[in-house]
Amino acid sequence: MSKLIRWLKLPWWIVQLATGAKSFQDNPLIGSRLLNRAGLHAARVRLAHRLAASRRRRLAHLVSEADRAAFDANGYVIKTDFLPPGQFEALRAELLQTALPAREMLQGDPAWLGLLRYVGSFKLQPLCYVQTILSHVRQDDPDPQTRLHADTFHASVKAWLFLTDVAEDEGPFTYVPGSHRLTPERLCWEKARSLEAAGLDRMSARGSLRVDEHELAALGYGPPRVFAVRKNTLVVADTVGFHARGPSVRPSTRVEIWGYGRRNPFLPWTGLELGALPGIRGRTIGLYWRVKDAMEKLGARKNPWRKVGTLKAGDPARLGRQD
Repeated sequence: MSKLIRWLKLPWWIVQLATGAKSFQDNPLIGSRLLNRAGLHAARVRLAHRLAASRRRRLAHLVSEADRAAFDANGYVIKTDFLPPGQFEALRAELLQTALPAREMLQGDPAWLGLLRYVGSFKLQPLCYVQTILSHVRQDDPDPQTRLHADTFHASVKAWLFLTDVAEDEGPFTYVPGSHRLTPERLCWEKARSLEAAGLDRMSARGSLRVDEHELAALGYGPPRVFAVRKNTLVVADTVGFHARGPSVRPSTRVEIWGYGRRNPFLPWTGLELGALPGIRGRTIGLYWRVKDAMEKLGARKNPWRKVGTLKAGDPARLGRQD
């Protein structure tokens, strides 16, 4: 019976090769040592990067020449004092003082939108949250996000408009400059890692490959940059580059407006996004959570983001030790 089920799933596994599917563990074709030794993963990486570069050329008018140069060199754009002071303080006060429906997991402005679209290489409608990261909430396994990693094998965008100051030793965003570029060394590393990824740590097996800091020099990269920043700083990054959440040496709270966007990397066009359709635009996040909750009720994978009622952005976590 198991062999029959695998044969029935084969067409779906083949179709996934033309999408952003990344799990070496869940798709035996993506995780196949034989196919990856022949160059399957490397070919997907190479094609995805070429298409992202092509889309960015068509989206270049959305950002300034200085921002394009900064991104091309580093893989991220950083803007201090992003909003006028009065506007930022009004926004910050409203978001920090308003209780909103919240979820917890243990583990736009035109300038903002243009940057997210250029870095993400699509005319996307980013998902935006007010996000609070609390450290040292309880004793548990190490946070997997504190190890340098690429989110996936292709261009994707994340953005942070920090509403609080972020100290160097209180969980700052960390990024390896230039690691978004597909160099021969990086492509060789991707191919080598794909041969063993299905048997590595859980996050690597699911397609978010981890890299140790001592490997960076051999890949031609310098040390990571730690974004110890003041509030009202915007960072937009391509998370195919190696990045992490820096460790926090003490209980700390980081509050930010967080934006995210990722689409099928093999689409040649920049637009035609489902999330921009009438009736869906502006409702994507709510629909996403309802689908995740419904799938859990049907017996699918547990949704790690748990409802915790309404919270203000700076409130302490509600998830208990056993949640």
